[in-house]
Amino acid sequence: MPNKVPPTASPLTDQFGRVVDYIRLSITDRCDFRCTYCMAEEMTFLPRDEVLSLEECARLVRIFVGLGVSKVRITGGEPLVRKNALWLFEEIGRLENLKELVLTSNGSQLYKQADNLKKAGVKRINISLDSLDPLRFKSITRSGELGQVLAGIQAAKQAGFKNIKLNSVLMRGVNDDEAVSLVKFAIDQALDISFIEEMPLGEVGHSRASTFCSNESTLKILQAAYPLLASTETTGGPARYWKVANSQTKIGFISPHSHNFCEHCNRVRISCKGELYLCLGTDDKIELMPLLRQHPHDDQAIIAAILAGMAIKPLGHDFDLNRSQPAVIRFMSHTGG
Repeated sequence: MPNKVPPTASPLTDQFGRVVDYIRLSITDRCDFRCTYCMAEEMTFLPRDEVLSLEECARLVRIFVGLGVSKVRITGGEPLVRKNALWLFEEIGRLENLKELVLTSNGSQLYKQADNLKKAGVKRINISLDSLDPLRFKSITRSGELGQVLAGIQAAKQAGFKNIKLNSVLMRGVNDDEAVSLVKFAIDQALDISFIEEMPLGEVGHSRASTFCSNESTLKILQAAYPLLASTETTGGPARYWKVANSQTKIGFISPHSHNFCEHCNRVRISCKGELYLCLGTDDKIELMPLLRQHPHDDQAIIAAILAGMAIKPLGHDFDLNRSQPAVIRFMSHTGG
């Protein structure tokens, strides 16, 4: 049996005094979409033996929860294209000290999976939705069907999920004219929505500077269309929220360029290769997969590596759209959305 994490284990506190209580775990680099801001059109995916097994994913989550993590987000790629992914959600959902199990999805598989995910213990779902126009949606995703995603949203609502949140990446000259209509859709469906500034991760075939749409400009457009009230609410992530008056909808803004959100960072990411990334915008990482496989029955080496990682977690990222190269070469789908 794996060693239990001792109850007196040091909290995951970094060199700047920030406590890490939130992990984002990618369980696959594969996806049934090829979104233009996330992936290249032709992708080479990892061989199976270079990806964490679902059992290794469950073990890592258990270790992190034992070290004080209370929120786990499962990401990809698209996590629901991973065979037997539901087993992992069921395993994680049983952990006593975990307060929140969350899924980020493109929504394509939710019409089939929503009920089972709810039963497994998933508390909230974030769904990517960048356009309400079927042709534009197809162009942005390169392969996605808008109707399938909309059906997935309805399935999640019918399964009883509360606080479903849409994630939208607006790009100038592509879909930046849909901010108001996306918010109207969220209001009509009693959903929340967050606008995320495009991040310079991976070579995607276009200049991020040419398509950059700041959340400051989006907020001004929305303030002209809706009565917005500043909110202090948080979901533990980097979004700053506004409440739409006389509705159930909150609008979040995740602004890695126009408002660096690193000062309160409480999270780390684990890639599908078992790489512990201390910051989304840097290449600093700790390789956990070799330790998992070298020590199948003893968690102490993994715990030591995780605790050591807190000492190299940087103060923040430094995204610069004017650089000729992206901030990091790896794709968002590799690190996890």
